[in-house]
Amino acid sequence: MSVENGFVEGSGGVKLHYVHQGAGPLLLLLHGFPDFWFSWRNQIPALAKDYHVVAIDMRGYNESDKPRGVDAYRMQRLCDDVDAVIDQLGGGRATLVGHDWGGAVAWSYAYSHPEKLDALVILNAPHPATFLRAIRKPPQLFRSWYVFFFQLPRLPEWTLTRGRAGALAGVFKGAARPDQIEIYRSRFMKPGVATAALNYYRATLRGRRNGGRPFSLLEVPTLLIWGDQDVALGKELTLGLEKYVKNLRVEYVPGAGHFVHQEQPAVVNSLLQEFLAERQPKRARRPAKR
Repeated sequence: MSVENGFVEGSGGVKLHYVHQGAGPLLLLLHGFPDFWFSWRNQIPALAKDYHVVAIDMRGYNESDKPRGVDAYRMQRLCDDVDAVIDQLGGGRATLVGHDWGGAVAWSYAYSHPEKLDALVILNAPHPATFLRAIRKPPQLFRSWYVFFFQLPRLPEWTLTRGRAGALAGVFKGAARPDQIEIYRSRFMKPGVATAALNYYRATLRGRRNGGRPFSLLEVPTLLIWGDQDVALGKELTLGLEKYVKNLRVEYVPGAGHFVHQEQPAVVNSLLQEFLAERQPKRARRPAKR
């Protein structure tokens, strides 16, 4: 896959690395934990046929800056990064696609800046309202045990990085080949990445999402793609979203786990292309050559 690299300034002067391919309206891809732009290796070429596809390294990951402190990873900072990228690379408008933590940021950004989005696609990332409700009950509480473990100082970093980040082999099992897992391990071992990645979790438990306010009805056309074998996030998190999202389509991918777009790329790409084709902004027609 041939992609070009670039850097853009995010919130507070944080330098964000991205790769991009294609031309047209901006389609911005946001990865999750413990990933980086490489998460979208199977989607970028397919989507670049119709879009300027940009996959960023979220702050703290891979080649992007890694600001210190938990506060640097609060949701507002993450959304401000997205806003900066959309303004600088998309002229103030984009289609937003997010997985896992990238999906959480995408949900939040859609509520704060709906006027800037043509469409929203979420992959295995629960709506914040349903997650906050579910995590108070035993099934999801037990599935999310690691969120509480990640609040500890230093021990989670040691656990994730020992043996050259050997834990990532289990995380990406079934989603990436052995050589690709080696790439993930090498990127996660970059100085500061482990702590930055964990600070996403630490920041979210030290503040209330959406400022404690009730969620309004989101009108951005939204596609939710869900691998139905996700061991970390129960399928029940996809239910009852109609009260929060007006134009919602939910697609389950049987047999796929949390990294649905890596495990079943052909299925996910087909769903993405079909959904986005119906909502792609019309491009300005170029004058005919004489």
